[in-house]
Amino acid sequence: MAPRTSASAVALDALREDLAGQVRVPGDPGYDEARIVFNAMVDRQPAVIAQCETPEDVANAVVFGREAGLPIAVRGGGHSVAGTALGDGALVVDLRRMRQVVADPEHMTVRLAGGATIGDLDRACEPFHVAVTGGRASTTGAGGFVLGGGSGWLERKYGLACDNLLAVELVTAEGGHVHADATENAELFWALHGGGGNFGVVTSMTLRVHPLPEFGFVLLFFPPDKGPEVLRAYRDLLADAPDEAGGGGIYLVAPPEPFVPEEIQGTLVCATLVTWAGPAADARAFAAPLFALGPSAEVAMDVPYADFQCMLDDPPGMRNYWSAEYLAEFPDAAVDAFCAQSAGIIVPSGTQHVLFPMGGRMAGDPAGSPIGWRSAAWAVHPFGVWADAADDERGIQWVKDVRAAVRPWSTGAVYLNFIGTEGEQRVVRGFGEDNHRRLARVKALYDPDNVFRFNHNIAPAPDPGLFRA
Repeated sequence: MAPRTSASAVALDALREDLAGQVRVPGDPGYDEARIVFNAMVDRQPAVIAQCETPEDVANAVVFGREAGLPIAVRGGGHSVAGTALGDGALVVDLRRMRQVVADPEHMTVRLAGGATIGDLDRACEPFHVAVTGGRASTTGAGGFVLGGGSGWLERKYGLACDNLLAVELVTAEGGHVHADATENAELFWALHGGGGNFGVVTSMTLRVHPLPEFGFVLLFFPPDKGPEVLRAYRDLLADAPDEAGGGGIYLVAPPEPFVPEEIQGTLVCATLVTWAGPAADARAFAAPLFALGPSAEVAMDVPYADFQCMLDDPPGMRNYWSAEYLAEFPDAAVDAFCAQSAGIIVPSGTQHVLFPMGGRMAGDPAGSPIGWRSAAWAVHPFGVWADAADDERGIQWVKDVRAAVRPWSTGAVYLNFIGTEGEQRVVRGFGEDNHRRLARVKALYDPDNVFRFNHNIAPAPDPGLFRA
């Protein structure tokens, strides 16, 4: 079967010769497997998939795509819930073979390749009892996670992942190799603290890590009708919490786990999760007001952080639609509005209706990053996951209804890693208007043709009047 691509056979043969990795085009063995993404709602047909193994592979693939006139998508190691890792008729620069992670406990750093997952990162750090804020699932792609800001369980203690970013190596839209850190290409380095994949293909990054000798958590399940009482208590508990505390309030379908009574397995519950950068005994003592409310099921335990990161992994092949609102406050009326939306959750499903506490160390801005949502007190994250395509309309509408219900308390800002494609204004709100203008200037310097546009895109704006130094 002939490749259905505008790239010539000669150019494709040259790319195959140049790459240490593999090239897949329609009809090739492995092509269909290579284009599958986490979200089953996404089904796209790239023209060429370049499965890169080295930074040189990445540069060769980008140059090939430019010369062939193909749009270029970049695929990291993780979910791409919005499907931006693929494009119909595009070249996909696939980094998933570049997963090396090396922890350096002497210098308290870790270096990871562009296709690594959070699981790869956590497991490399685990033997040394160190960690950095990671995504809330081991299957998250570490590169896109960090570049988008990096919100996770340890953020209140150790800041966002991007706050711990020390250096980046990337391939530009021209196929050049660029290093960025606080002193070299500093404006680009600033942009990479939340600006996503707009500026190049990141082939490796170095992060600061922190001691984490112990990690514990408390998870309590309550009947859903107790949700308002439980979440008010959780709100009040977290209001003055030490930075060691994280977690969330979550409506979800109770899993078939040994600690869950059989009669509530497969039914909707309201859960409170307290994560703790320290021993579970401290988490349990902190969570005493929640235990006093009489949970239907409970678990409190010490666990290696890397193991905990796997506990909320969602299986691939489900249908996903996510969004978020960041709240300035969470008064009783907001609690009631949040809890009322639990009635729309598809049961059974993997859907989670989540409330995250913000604050702590992540509320500061040590790197002067272009992130517009740090000051929020709470994040509401409707995380729609279901199996049947017949539920698509219902599942998507539920996510939109949740956003609408809590919007009266929203700051308007949003963590872009939590959302799909929701329009240009949502991208602007993710950064704030001033930061967005500055990012557009950086974009014009490093990608003036907007080659890297399969993302939460920032259009290049070379007008110096749009730049704030």
